[in-house]
Amino acid sequence: MTGPMLFTEETQGAVSAPIWAHLDEEWYVRRYPEVSEWMRDHGIESVSTFYEEIGQRYGHSPNPYFDEDWYRQAYPDVYRDICANRVRSAFEHYCREGYIDRSPHWLFDEKGYRRRYPDLTDAILSAAGLRNGFDHYLSVGEKHSYRGHLFFDVDMARTYLATMGISGEGSVLGAYLGLSSAQADAGRVSWYFDPVWYLQTYPEVAREIEDGQYVSALHHYLTNGSPRHYSPQEFFSENHYGETHADVLPSLEQGTFRNGYEHFLNFGSHEGRSPRGGTDLAAYSRRPAVRADLKHGLAHDPFAHFVAACLAGASVDIADSMPSESQTRRLFVQEAEALLPAIRRRPLDFRYEGRPDVSVILVAHDKIALTIQAIASLRQNYAGSIDLILVDSGSHDRTHQIDEWVLGVTLIRFDGNVGFLAGCNAALQRVKASAVLYLNNDVRLYPNAVSNSLKRLSSDKAIGAVGAKIVRTNMRLQEAGSIIWRDGATYGYRREDDPNIAEANFVRNVDYCSAAYLIVRTELLQQLDGFDEQYRPAYFEDTDLCLRIVEQGMRVVYDPSVMIEHLEFGSSGTARSQAMIKANHRLFGLVHQDYLRPQQPAHVRNAVLAREQRSDRKRILFIEDRLPLRALGSGYVRSNDIIRTMSALGYLVTVYPVLPREVEAADLYWDFPDDVEVIDDRSLADFPSFIAERAGYYDLIWIGRTHNMTRLLPIMNEEGRHLPTNGAILDTEVIATPRAFERARVLHLSSGPLTFDESLQKELDCAHYCQQIIAVTPSDAALVARVGYHNVAVLGHCLEASPSPRAFQERRDILVLGAIHDEGSPNHDGLMWLANDVLPFLDRLLPDGILVTVAGYVGSDVDMRVFSKYPRIRCIGAQDDLAKLYDRHRVFVAPTRFAGGVPYKVHEAASFGLPVATTSLIAGQVDWKDGQSLLAADSADPEGFARNIARLYGDAELWKNIRENALAAVAKDCDPVVFRARLERILQSSIA
Repeated sequence: MTGPMLFTEETQGAVSAPIWAHLDEEWYVRRYPEVSEWMRDHGIESVSTFYEEIGQRYGHSPNPYFDEDWYRQAYPDVYRDICANRVRSAFEHYCREGYIDRSPHWLFDEKGYRRRYPDLTDAILSAAGLRNGFDHYLSVGEKHSYRGHLFFDVDMARTYLATMGISGEGSVLGAYLGLSSAQADAGRVSWYFDPVWYLQTYPEVAREIEDGQYVSALHHYLTNGSPRHYSPQEFFSENHYGETHADVLPSLEQGTFRNGYEHFLNFGSHEGRSPRGGTDLAAYSRRPAVRADLKHGLAHDPFAHFVAACLAGASVDIADSMPSESQTRRLFVQEAEALLPAIRRRPLDFRYEGRPDVSVILVAHDKIALTIQAIASLRQNYAGSIDLILVDSGSHDRTHQIDEWVLGVTLIRFDGNVGFLAGCNAALQRVKASAVLYLNNDVRLYPNAVSNSLKRLSSDKAIGAVGAKIVRTNMRLQEAGSIIWRDGATYGYRREDDPNIAEANFVRNVDYCSAAYLIVRTELLQQLDGFDEQYRPAYFEDTDLCLRIVEQGMRVVYDPSVMIEHLEFGSSGTARSQAMIKANHRLFGLVHQDYLRPQQPAHVRNAVLAREQRSDRKRILFIEDRLPLRALGSGYVRSNDIIRTMSALGYLVTVYPVLPREVEAADLYWDFPDDVEVIDDRSLADFPSFIAERAGYYDLIWIGRTHNMTRLLPIMNEEGRHLPTNGAILDTEVIATPRAFERARVLHLSSGPLTFDESLQKELDCAHYCQQIIAVTPSDAALVARVGYHNVAVLGHCLEASPSPRAFQERRDILVLGAIHDEGSPNHDGLMWLANDVLPFLDRLLPDGILVTVAGYVGSDVDMRVFSKYPRIRCIGAQDDLAKLYDRHRVFVAPTRFAGGVPYKVHEAASFGLPVATTSLIAGQVDWKDGQSLLAADSADPEGFARNIARLYGDAELWKNIRENALAAVAKDCDPVVFRARLERILQSSIA
């Protein structure tokens, strides 16, 4: 039986009461068996009357969906109100006002639910007759497997209940909460907690449950007063996490996180931190299958995937996760053999008309299956015209019938095995294309390898040859470009490593690339007479060829987008190959001794210095908070532009983040030039070892943001012997002191004990280390000079005006774009001010249908749910295509009340032809005149700000004038040519 609703229409409007708002009399009497006796003692016949008059004051919960004791502990202000008789119970508080943003139970997270499903705006919920996220979860969300709490997976709970014969009708959460403690503790309802293990590990908890202090093991874990004393399951150790990740301890001590597990689930799992001894979660999460499952939402995070795999009995040990190389080699051959019948039925067609795109030379001695597999891979890889030349080097198997498998092939036959070198040189006389691809017959090509290598070869006339990233059958690197040591020995860079590491994934000039896959200009090959016959039958001929290409003033380029799988030594045999290598090594050293003398000595620690072909190009280490993806906004776009320009100027750039990355490696590289090395697996904690490993490598260090210079200064002092003597630049990005003082003024806060000048001096104390300081604006440069530094230059933004074409009448809605990394940040504060202070005036000036679109990156800790109560605001998060976003909106709004530097978003919006309404502060920062290039109002005048938005939105002529003037201002202030010239001067003056 269900009792009367506590959530009444008189107090809450005409919306029907949620399930959590009722007194569940049957559950109530079961939960508190003493109530029956108390009712008799007090002469009360009605359960609801008893609860109203007595039960709620005793701290009773009214139904399984609301936990009175937990709510009082979780929200101390409510407990104070109860003690002061302002409310009778926590439940009364929740029904009055707490339901708006507070959680009712230890197994439901209201804020987390609304953050996880941002489309559940207040307007959407109200239209559906729902009062909050919990109401939605119980009414709709459970049916669609929405997640209301990390520790309660609806699907797992439903399956668990079914094993006990409990049907899935009604609320799954309600059914679970109705279980006895013995039933609840018999199995999992999430991957994050194991009640059986927990009770075995902590037997005292079972006694506390028996005493009635807790209803289950999960209840104990989530609500006990000593959370750091308990681990939730065998796959996570609270002690290990605290001891291993010392940087987390201050947050735990300050109470930012309840325990290490809370930090781990929110951050550590995604960062790849170790949850227990012997578990390398970072390596596990890099597995292709794991990444694919996470991408498709099959697991919430790497740790949940790991636990599920362990419980399913799957192999999770990283060392054992792949077969041995001998096994993968056998599999490679077996797959080739399995392919033969299909190709025999439907031959591969290489016939073409006209001049081919590329001539491919392939030498084969027996091993027909491998040869056919390589040719099939080639045909599948590239649809264009291929001049395929196959040299049959004295084969005794069915290779002599290969024209029955392959149509249009040019065959050159030898009676005996002449070897790779002689076979290639014979084929060179028959090529018809302007580019020649040397291809082993024991390889498989990865997607777009041929087209990517042709594009790279044609991208610069100085490129003579292009080589591939070569992985072996065990998915470890054979080479990412190759090094020639001083003694003439060779080394495949990063051999044995994961092919996805940063060091293997940027374009660079190298000493040589293996001819297992090497594409070369035909004219250059003919000029060099192909391979040097001295190296017959094979080995070192490709090394020698690459050096002769370099001696011609041409480049040999390693391109990681060209990727192949290689059955190493598959075409000859290891013992014979090693003998040929040894013989030709000495010959190679004698022939090229003049080239070899300046090379690095043969040692793996010298590999980073030797991985690029010797040149005068300077190397820059670029340090930022995060890897500066353009979608992050907040100065990262400018950093990205600086990196792009450095690359265009010919510098070799490595990008290093202070903070761990938050995105997949596969999503990083497209945002940077392909010759930039993006370090995506290290952070501040790894910086000392990184610098020591690369001692003497960099000519310049560029540190983005002053607070990073402060963080790095102790390390740079200690590791100074490994760093360039006269090469450190501090790019302030923004001088924070003015912003901090303006924020204090706007928010009526104390600016602290320091004066403006004292604060400025403290902020820039670290700059003494640097030979050059960069400011974004002349005013910021003046502030740097104000504290005594005169080695300051100005570098602003880089933008080309590219107005979107849509006309005024075809556009609608208002756009607010900007990254919100933290609550209380300038963009977050501005949006709050717009919503609370400006929108009430704007609502009187514009029709209801006109929306304010809020776009841009949102940090994981930022709760955007606060904006869901405004019908006019629509939050859409980060967007890939900003051009479309700017094109369909009519007005851009920048409601910033405190900030420093120059707001890139204003320049960008204007460059797309979207007129801007902003604050006087921003107008002053961009130095644009109000009423000419933008409309501005003081942040103390929200009504005036609203009027400016409405004027721009409704006045086509004003819109057109502002647009044209702003476009002219962007062309003047953000000229890419000027930006490049300034950066070039800065770099040239800083690198000796």
